[in-house]
Amino acid sequence: MQKVIADDLDALLNVLPQHIHQALLEQSDNSELIEIVLDLGRPPEARYPRNEVILSPTETTDSDIEHVVSRIGSFSGDNRAGIERTLHRISAMRNREGRIVGLTCRVGRAVFGTVKIIQDLVESGKSVLLLGRPGIGKTTMLREVARVLADDFRKRVVVVDTSNEIAGDGDIPHPAIGHARRMQVPTPTMQHAVMIEAVENHMPEVIIIDEIGTSLEAEAARTIAERGVQLIGTAHGNTLDNLMMNPTLSDLIGGIQTVTLGDEEARRRHTQKSILERKAPPTFDIVVEIQERDKVTVHQDVGNAVDAILHGRPQETEVRWLDDKGEVKKDKATASHALNKRDVAPKRESPRIYLFGINRSKLEDAARERGITLEFTNDLTKSNLLLTAKNYYRRKPQKILDAEISGIPIYAVKSNNLPQLRQCLDSIYGPHKDAPINSAIEETEHAITRVKEGKGPVELSPQNAYIRRLQHLLAERHSLASHSLGKEPKRRVQILKG
Repeated sequence: MQKVIADDLDALLNVLPQHIHQALLEQSDNSELIEIVLDLGRPPEARYPRNEVILSPTETTDSDIEHVVSRIGSFSGDNRAGIERTLHRISAMRNREGRIVGLTCRVGRAVFGTVKIIQDLVESGKSVLLLGRPGIGKTTMLREVARVLADDFRKRVVVVDTSNEIAGDGDIPHPAIGHARRMQVPTPTMQHAVMIEAVENHMPEVIIIDEIGTSLEAEAARTIAERGVQLIGTAHGNTLDNLMMNPTLSDLIGGIQTVTLGDEEARRRHTQKSILERKAPPTFDIVVEIQERDKVTVHQDVGNAVDAILHGRPQETEVRWLDDKGEVKKDKATASHALNKRDVAPKRESPRIYLFGINRSKLEDAARERGITLEFTNDLTKSNLLLTAKNYYRRKPQKILDAEISGIPIYAVKSNNLPQLRQCLDSIYGPHKDAPINSAIEETEHAITRVKEGKGPVELSPQNAYIRRLQHLLAERHSLASHSLGKEPKRRVQILKG
């Protein structure tokens, strides 16, 4: 099937002020138009894949913005609106008083034929997660998946549509999703609740969900998968590796945890005593990384792929692309990873960290505890890691969008407290042979041996809350009792017989 594009561009142009409308009609490449930007006090601008065009030397006024707002739907809680029965999206910027001072009018296109490259995967009945940078075509592919499964395979498909991104504005869904049903989401914070409601009330065989981005949505996705419903969704992140490093979303591929091995087992595996392991079965069976609009990388067995990355085994993936005749071509590719190996260092640059909403002094305190020297940069383009807080990550400010577009790994912590920052450093750097955590674990193991030999309760050295929690877990694993004594910063764990 050849690709057919429907963009309803006239509907978007008709809501613009006349002088901007006319200027756009004079452009020769509107088939590739991405968005129109109207910022108060600045000239209106049209953005294309390879360039940007100033549409008028006249600055945008309040009346220009009001002209557009009065001709579109209502703005929802995430400051997005649309045009009824189209896929166009209008996003608002507001000042401190809530007045709209900027609009981004994004062209929505239904592209028929995009699903061909992964059609056999979605037909299999397995849950599929699509990854890729913003604007690469994840949502476009979801629409096509919904239509194909609902129309061609007669499945009961429900689209959970936050901000009317998939099926367009208004109460009647856009024809691009075929006979799939659409549930609208009142506010983005309710997306996880609507996901569960869809399963409980409407008996779907397939649920389509765009932009899984919070821990609640990840939990809802797991609930859906455990009920035997096929899930087709997208998430923030370009690759499977990115997803594994994201503490909010790693549950989608099984979650990552630190496990402490015994001396004998560590020697047998040729690893350190503290290693990373997958916690649970993945929510999604298959992960598809969209590299380009007609090229993807497929991880057919997510559980095995995550285990291979964690254990340093060669990982086989499948690369697919469409040739000039529109035929799907496939090839195998192998990548090597070494996240848990002692004798092989990961082939990556030292982290150059860009902080967004993170307390630098607290992060440096956490790093000093582990004997780590951090390198920071104030230039996002020179960084290879962005560290932010979850509340910023959910709001998607421009810096975070720029990082995603550039493929820069993003780490999101729940809050700016030391325990969260310590966990984040463990995720980034892994256990360090000279770090306090390893010596604390060794001290705990020695104490456990003494208590088992009947040498009475043993008090351990004062540690932070994160390390104390690990010490309690170790004691519990050996069927021993433990409790914390004293006050910070001298709070410590005592281990004794249960």
